[in-house]
Amino acid sequence: MSDQGIRITASPHVRSEESTVRIMWSVVYSLVPVIAASTYFFGPSALLVLLASVAGCLITERLFGAIRSSLADGSAMITGLLLGLTLPPGFPLWMAFLGGAFGMAFGKLIFGGLGQNIFNPALLGRAFLQAAFPVAITTWPSKPATWSALQGDNLALPFMSPVVDAVTEATPLGKLKFADEPVVTPVFDLMFGTTTGSLGETSGLLLLLGGLYLALRGHLNWHIPVSIFVSVYAVSGFFYAIGISQFPPLFMLFSGGLMLGAIYMATDMVTSPVTNKGCWLFGIGIGVLVVVIRIWGGLPEGVMYAILLMNALAPFINRATQPRKFGSPRRKPGAGKGEQA
Repeated sequence: MSDQGIRITASPHVRSEESTVRIMWSVVYSLVPVIAASTYFFGPSALLVLLASVAGCLITERLFGAIRSSLADGSAMITGLLLGLTLPPGFPLWMAFLGGAFGMAFGKLIFGGLGQNIFNPALLGRAFLQAAFPVAITTWPSKPATWSALQGDNLALPFMSPVVDAVTEATPLGKLKFADEPVVTPVFDLMFGTTTGSLGETSGLLLLLGGLYLALRGHLNWHIPVSIFVSVYAVSGFFYAIGISQFPPLFMLFSGGLMLGAIYMATDMVTSPVTNKGCWLFGIGIGVLVVVIRIWGGLPEGVMYAILLMNALAPFINRATQPRKFGSPRRKPGAGKGEQA
């Protein structure tokens, strides 16, 4: 018998090779095809807007973050990329930079940094831009004749009124909701990105492939996007069938920012529920809100507001869906902390 000591260590004893850094950069890598597609369709303006929003996030993180900055973990990079993908290709660069700085400062750092935020920082940055610059963020330039031409007012000076001298065109959602003669954009065009819109609306197919890659790697909870897609399809299909809505269900799925929001923003591990049951409730809530806002709201899109509203409810969903501890008695409905069955 060999005389070997027993090594006793603190739990957990089974460790995974995955880490926050690896997960964050995996998400960044999955966005590369989407960024490439947006650059192909919208030209260098797409890259400039993305670089400006990323720069706003990185600089704010570096200046006001903790001493051990989380720049290397990729979280600020993800926030900047996701924010940039929600913006029009002709968006002024200084506004994109400001949105990134605001989202990082008030969506993440003010709550204590990585893992402490309540709302998705990229969506909070876009909500700020939506309120501060409503005209610029809803101006959609048509695709230029030459790929190398800049779109809209990318180079507008800060705090100066931009003058859009490019031809503008409504997004597929706007064409259907606000046009005098509603037009339903073919689903094929929505899937492959041959439409106007934000940078992240370039290709629903690439977004689905990116989500599948992350799900197979275990880097997102698939219950959230699936519940969003199912609820959007079911609720919009019901309203379309009874004649209340003019949005066909497949059009609802692939138009606007639903694919980007459902796959990359609603699945944020920090701002989404931790239980599978909670994820189903969270996703269904987002899907229903998206349909309601798109049909009856004053704006054609509702993904941003739906996710932010459900972010606020995520702590309550967590509390309501936590499994009962093994061996603990069941609580009476409405019982106080000291009362148990």
